[in-house]
Amino acid sequence: MEEKDLEIIYRDDYIAIINKPAGLLTHQTKMACDRDSVVDRLRTMFSDPPSPVHRLDRATSGLIICTFGSQTARILGESFLKNEIEKEYTAVVRGFTGPEGTIDRPLTKDGEGELQNALTRFLRLGTIEIPVANNRYATSRYSLIRVKPETGRYHQIRRHMAGTGHPVIGDTSHGDLRHNRILAEYWGNERLLLHCGSLSFNHPATGERVSFQAPEPDGMKAITERFRSSAPPSS
Repeated sequence: MEEKDLEIIYRDDYIAIINKPAGLLTHQTKMACDRDSVVDRLRTMFSDPPSPVHRLDRATSGLIICTFGSQTARILGESFLKNEIEKEYTAVVRGFTGPEGTIDRPLTKDGEGELQNALTRFLRLGTIEIPVANNRYATSRYSLIRVKPETGRYHQIRRHMAGTGHPVIGDTSHGDLRHNRILAEYWGNERLLLHCGSLSFNHPATGERVSFQAPEPDGMKAITERFRSSAPPSS
């Protein structure tokens, strides 16, 4: 595999599931016209390249569905519109969240325009308290959560979590820059701690429910493993 080749989790005649690294655009936009993107890399990897049917933010890593042919793209596009495609993310956020939660707060679709319904659910997987002071607190607290967005709005998870007071660590747009710096210095983190690790949907050709997983990349996994081995908070 060439250095810039994307990791292909699965492929058949209809779909390809790729694992996007953090820092790579899904495709070029008016605001971000990098020459390197998922679409560009697919063009170098396939003689008849598949096309992404959704996107992940540049800073987010994880699974993306790509399709071969316009008919397949149409079918999966309709599945997205009907919220039939399940996506699950892992994220590290500021503070101790509740054991679980549902965030039902309208958001604009692409950061502007009219408000649209947006629903996000999360489950806390672990917590950590580190001996680093911030403001009036002697320590800093963080939670590892599993997040399931029921809708697909612009920066939905990042905006919803920030709105609850638990922004995603590494988020420079909606997050807490002070806590970003704390974990950059304490654990050497240099990325947004948000990863799409699970996809589940009906296969566009067979109708069979299929699921795919991708573990967090090494840099993020080294951090999330600390949470998974820690004891739950007392409150």
